[in-house]
Amino acid sequence: MKAAIISLESESSKWIVKAMQKYFDRVDSINIKEIDVRSLKNQIEILYNGKPFEKYDCIYSRGSFRYALTLTAITSALFDKTYMPIAPESFDIVHDKFLTQLVLQKHKIPMPDSYLAPTINAARKILRKVNYPIIMKFPKGTGGKGVMFADSFPAASSILDAIGSLKIKVVIQEYIETNSTDTRAMVVGDRVVASYQRKATKGEKRANIHMGGVGVKCILDEKTKKVAVKTAKALKADICAVDILETSLGPLVIEANLSPGLQGVTKYTRIDVADIIAKFLYKKAKEVKDKGKVKDASKIFADLGIKATTDEIKEIITNIDFRGNRILLPELITKITKFDEKDELVIRADEGRLSIEKIKGEEGK
Repeated sequence: MKAAIISLESESSKWIVKAMQKYFDRVDSINIKEIDVRSLKNQIEILYNGKPFEKYDCIYSRGSFRYALTLTAITSALFDKTYMPIAPESFDIVHDKFLTQLVLQKHKIPMPDSYLAPTINAARKILRKVNYPIIMKFPKGTGGKGVMFADSFPAASSILDAIGSLKIKVVIQEYIETNSTDTRAMVVGDRVVASYQRKATKGEKRANIHMGGVGVKCILDEKTKKVAVKTAKALKADICAVDILETSLGPLVIEANLSPGLQGVTKYTRIDVADIIAKFLYKKAKEVKDKGKVKDASKIFADLGIKATTDEIKEIITNIDFRGNRILLPELITKITKFDEKDELVIRADEGRLSIEKIKGEEGK
């Protein structure tokens, strides 16, 4: 099977590519900056380095918020044609902190109270009503960038004055005291595969590793695990990092990340998350591919005027035509297997049993 990772080719993406090479026949690393998406009259066309995009059994798309629109376009065009762990709409939602809040609220996932201010004047009105301290952040951004702390109205107002010229929206969020710590849960499929607690450096409120925070491995309770997995499901992401505040009221989700770095989680947990992701991608891609084979076989049966169930496709009772020392396979078998007289085959024979497999060349990988 063939797989590809579309990314900015970060160190984490390189780790995943290397891990995937243990499972897939071929793995391509594709730089998102070299992709051209064209919306034509009848279809969406994707080019990579000026050439038509190849067909893959699995495509894992990663990238920062700056490429959310490109990631959405690519995934929209390919989502029904191959296995992709993240749905098209997820990129726009997760790369916007307030949209994430709205989706998670709809799924009854606990989060701190938040307010969206479309203008600086609107933000100032909200700031007069909220309880302090608060967190102020831009809707888009990663790694703790664009996140500010204010312990009073004058401090918050000064922040607004400083960012006023940027003319951007501001998310105002209640501050939850957790001694400047949060927890990151790595969700792959339907389980948390690794988790660690992050603590901010002295004088810093942001616990992000990129902002100088330090981490330590932790074991989440079942309730927190369920919240993390439910968050990933709500955001339609099979692979996702969920950032959580562990409070006296229970776990509160503060953010999610579709392109999480693996250096921190690997360093602090000693768990090979890249390999877990690679193994999961292979398993899901194989399931999708096998399901497609069953659909193809069903179509062949239908074309021949035969109504068949999945079990009948897997096991067919038929007679064999012998011509001298040769066996002629029924037309139904050759159509399903797509065997051709030019193919090189491996035949394993035993008393009462015969198996035939096509030899995979480079073109079959």
